[in-house]
Amino acid sequence: MLHVWIDQDLCTGDGLCTDHCPELFVLLEDGISYVVAEGRPQNHPGGSESMAPVSGEMIDACVAAAEDCPGECIFLEDVDDPP
Repeated sequence: MLHVWIDQDLCTGDGLCTDHCPELFVLLEDGISYVVAEGRPQNHPGGSESMAPVSGEMIDACVAAAEDCPGECIFLEDVDDPP
């Protein structure tokens, strides 16, 4: 299953990710984007420990967000689901 995470140290706070996929990304008061999992922003420092699953209908928007990100801080990983 595809998962996404943001490296907050690289985030420029442009918010393009929230334009592409507001269900997966949120820009908080600190001006940094975070991924959203189960309706909650994943906490700083974020990184790969704060991955969120990407449902099938959001894959294209998530990939577009990663490609358009000026900070190149959005990372996609294919993670095997536990048996």
